[in-house]
Amino acid sequence: MKTIRKNIIINVEKTGTGFSAYSNEYPIFTTGRNVPELINNAFEAANLYFEDKNVLLTHKNLKFEIDFKQFFQYYRVLNSRFLADKIGMNPSLLSQYIQGHKKPSDKQTEKILTGIHQIGQELSEINLIYK
Repeated sequence: MKTIRKNIIINVEKTGTGFSAYSNEYPIFTTGRNVPELINNAFEAANLYFEDKNVLLTHKNLKFEIDFKQFFQYYRVLNSRFLADKIGMNPSLLSQYIQGHKKPSDKQTEKILTGIHQIGQELSEINLIYK
């Protein structure tokens, strides 16, 4: 079985019952009640599509994309003012990106994503204790 080196972009959208995901390039689409379920379902759907082509995908082959507004609507725990302070961005500018009034440049998008990943990494390394 061959492996594919190409990344497949999976577009994610928030729905009334969870999430949907699809590829513009391949007939791959699925749904999930939450993000982890959606990721697993998308991986399964992608592998089913490529099975006939004798190609095996890894999780690294799938790149999930969601727009700013939907991301911040789902991850409400992530405060945009806190994120703006963390990455050194004007809070009102980040708010305009989130609300869809402005589109961030690739450089700004990378800055925001790096900040989100940094916060996620920090949270994953913390253990809570009871006293």
